Amino acid sequence: MSTPPTIGRLAPSPTGLLHLGHARTFFIAHQRARAANGTLYLRDEDIDPQRSRPEFAAAMREDLFWLGLTWDAELRQSDRLPLYLAALQQLLAAGLAYPCSCSRRDLALSTHAPHEDPAAESDDEPLYNNRCRPAAFTTTSFLPNTNYRFRTPDHIPVSFTDLHSGPQTFTTSIDFGDFLIWRKPLTSNPSDIGLPSYQLACVVDDALTHITEVVRGRDLLKSTARQILLQQALHYPTPAYFHCDLMRDSNGVRLAKRHDALALRTLRANGLSPADILAMF
Repeated sequence: MSTPPTIGRLAPSPTGLLHLGHARTFFIAHQRARAANGTLYLRDEDIDPQRSRPEFAAAMREDLFWLGLTWDAELRQSDRLPLYLAALQQLLAAGLAYPCSCSRRDLALSTHAPHEDPAAESDDEPLYNNRCRPAAFTTTSFLPNTNYRFRTPDHIPVSFTDLHSGPQTFTTSIDFGDFLIWRKPLTSNPSDIGLPSYQLACVVDDALTHITEVVRGRDLLKSTARQILLQQALHYPTPAYFHCDLMRDSNGVRLAKRHDALALRTLRANGLSPADILAMF
């Protein structure tokens, strides 16, 4: 049986300038895809309207090109809301999602990748207390002014073998609980149907673009367990995963978008070349 072609992705979010940590992760993803003679997507993860900016989207493309990274196709998540809604409706019809009335802060955290919280070293969505969970599996139709959670199976291990970090196991109800997959609109515009969470949008995009390998930071290991459950519920294949080590500043703190001094734009302005950047990896 022939090996399926490798399809990878670079998935920056336009909520700030790319820093050295982003650059190393994207470089590894690029090198692995190209070494396998594979295809590479650039996925603009712009579904957080309060934090995404066109100038950051333009800057990330320019910085990646400057670093020597190329891709074969592009997609933008804000163009794909009907696909995420269809996946949510599938989960609702199976009784695997339910309405949630939790706090706005919890819901705001769900629209971007957990590692984007500069105070967090890993997944930052708290263990859910099941306050809104129905006692039994209940099917329902989508209501546009509603938040939704995914109903995780109780107390089961979710295991996978990471291509870099080795065997991983997370247990539901201990490491994470029911997690947010849809946020209701922040506006009163009747055409605003709300937004998918990072977890749901990522799973749908990886499946529909046939991604075979996901390269990202090890702070998203727990998110991978969540996403495997979503993949199973939606009857999607599970790609291979490669979680990179995190880059840290001189004080040992994980790099985040607040590190302006280590942003690629700043390093470029200070005269560093792409070769200088790659030598830091």
